[in-house]
Amino acid sequence: MAYDPGAIDATLAAAVGDEPVLIAELRIAFIDSAERALAAIENATDDAGWAVNAARLKGLAASFGAVRLMALAADAAKAPGDREHIRKLRRAIERL
Repeated sequence: MAYDPGAIDATLAAAVGDEPVLIAELRIAFIDSAERALAAIENATDDAGWAVNAARLKGLAASFGAVRLMALAADAAKAPGDREHIRKLRRAIERL
């Protein structure tokens, strides 16, 4: 699954039109939310908390057209406690 750096911007442009400043602000808000969601996954105290927070990240990613992040979050939801999933999610968020 390839990463398409323009997918998020295209999704945002479709929602708000040709407003580069607003798109940039929304992108920053999305990345901040994704980082908080990842922290919630990392800090989950049980498997259910892990799965719920991974599902939230998946939904957030889907809302912004971040297909790779969405797929990784879906995989992570099925593997509570797996630190490799955390590493992959962190890398995907850093690439946003």
